This record gives sequence, structure tokens and C-alpha cells, in this order.
Amino acid sequence: MDQVDHEVVLIPGDEVFTQKSHLTPNMAINLGFPVQVLDNDASELESTASSSTSISSSILNYRLENGRTYHKYKDGNLQHEIITYTLDGELGLAPPCHKTAKVGRVLDVGTGTGIWAIDFGDLHPEAEVLGVDLSPPQQEFVPPNVKFEIDDVEEEWLHSEPFEYIHSRFMTGSIMNWKEYIRRCYEYGLANLIFAHLSERRNSNLAPGGYLELVENQATANSDDGTFPKDCAMAKYIEGIQTASEKLGRAFIDVPKLKNIMEEAGFVDVELRKYKWPMNTWPKEERYKTLGLWCLENFNSALEAVCMALFTRVLNWSLDEVNIFLIDVRKDLKNQSYHAYFNV
Repeated sequence: MDQVDHEVVLIPGDEVFTQKSHLTPNMAINLGFPVQVLDNDASELESTASSSTSISSSILNYRLENGRTYHKYKDGNLQHEIITYTLDGELGLAPPCHKTAKVGRVLDVGTGTGIWAIDFGDLHPEAEVLGVDLSPPQQEFVPPNVKFEIDDVEEEWLHSEPFEYIHSRFMTGSIMNWKEYIRRCYEYGLANLIFAHLSERRNSNLAPGGYLELVENQATANSDDGTFPKDCAMAKYIEGIQTASEKLGRAFIDVPKLKNIMEEAGFVDVELRKYKWPMNTWPKEERYKTLGLWCLENFNSALEAVCMALFTRVLNWSLDEVNIFLIDVRKDLKNQSYHAYFNV
């Protein structure tokens, strides 16, 4: 596990440096120490490499402030850091995420890189954490109480024991039938955060009194002051993603509807909370400016990966058409005159 203290930073595979005040700028950057992000439009995110360095440094600073182990920056982990930053360092809103909570079996659906499961396992060594996804995460260091399995959550679940807490995030666009998915969570056991409490019930995937937490994003961009044009390239990009997903039978869910679906499945005390993710660094408030910086890197790095197969295979665009289109999308994404945000 990466180890960080006030005097020594040890990152497996790298050299060990001491006495932070004596580090050269390049040495500090390589270690991921905080670097100042200039409030200058021309200097911001000039290249993928420099932006990744700034993001990595910012994330290390944030994790140190919250007493969490630093894992070397990976693109797939950035989204996780954005969520925990949004939640003031918490891994979720449900009671099992509280630092003082004592938790038993935990299921992390769509675990991705496995970073949430690892962080949760570190925070709750008494818990038994299982992360599932269609492909295994490539993590070098995993706590002994955390395991990963390859599984398709749209198939019938075969877990032998119920879970006290099921954590699921950013599954919209991947789930074909949300009612069936939530039914499985109930019978086994939120760019909106939803968590719900399970009433007493037998034959459930969730243990009596267990919790389901869904973290999903609304697949639309908004601006309260009307500065985000509905006919800009970014708006057309979002529309194209939605159209292609619908044709595949995996439409992006209207997130507030999940609350009703959960209640219909039998969950009680369902809460819906909304947060805003700025599209870039347009906000003046420092907290949201930092959040916008992280979101900009997250969105920019994912643009092509998210749309390429959908646009070429479903919407019948050519590869060149997509690449040319993405030039304008990236310009819109970085345009600070667009005071746009995404609801999460």
C-alpha cells in the first residue's frame, strides 16, 4: 500500500524522497505534491500530461487532508476522487459509510478500478467487501478484507449470504432494466445520490436493516443563467450519446425516477440528494473551481472513449467525422463563458 507521512513519501516502484522543503519542482511533481493551479485561462490544461500532473498533485493534497492513503494517480480513479471531494471526504451518504460504523458484508456493483472497495475496506477492516464488474480491476495492493469477482449484474445473482450495504454508481447507460436491477438489490441484500433503508424482510440480498446507495448522473448539461447554448457541439454530443444509448435499449435513466422505483421495490426512507459538477473552472468559489478543474479533466479524458463506438456503430458516423466533431466538443468543454454543470 502506498504510504504517506509528513516526512517521507514512499511510492512502490519509485525512489524515496525526504524533506519536502528541499524538493525541486520536478521532484515534487513526480511525487504528486500540491502544485498551484494558476487562475489563468491560457495556462489551464494546455496538454494532457500537464493537466494530469496538476490533477494528481491536487488529489494527493486532498487525500492527505482527509487522512486517506494515496494511490498513484490513474485515470479511472479520478471520478472516485471527484465524488469523495463532493461528499467532503466521505465514501457515501448511507450510515455504513460513517467512519465509526461497524459493517459486515458489503457489495460494490460496477467496481471499475476497485478504488471505492479498497478505500472502504481500509476504512472498515471489520467489513467483508466484494467488488463485482465485467472485468477485474488491475490493483497491485488490495486489503485482505476486499475481494473482486467478474460478474454480470444483469444476470441472476447467486450470492450465498445477504449484504448489509450495496453500493452502486454510474451504472446508467449500462443497465437495461432498472426495475429488475433494483429488485435484485432488494431481494439480495446516488449524478444524484440516493440511499434507502430496507425494512424487515426475509429472503433478501440485503440483510434486514441494510442499505442500498445509488450514485448516478443526469445525462444533461444545465446553466442557471442560460449561458450554455442548446445548439453547441457539447449539447449535440450529449444528445448523440442519449440517442445511441436508447437505440441499444440502455437509455440513460431520469435519475429522480429511481426514487419511485426503489419505493415500489419495497425500500423505505428513500432519500434523493443532488449535487452540481461544473463543466470546467468557470465558478468563482474556490471549492467549485477545484471541482470544475477535476471534472474538466474527467470529462475531457472520457469524451472519445464514451462516444466512439456509439457514434460509429449505432449512429453510423465515420471515424473522421467523430474526430473532427470532438475538436469542437473539447472547445465547448473548456469554454468558461458557458456556466454549465451536470447534476449528480
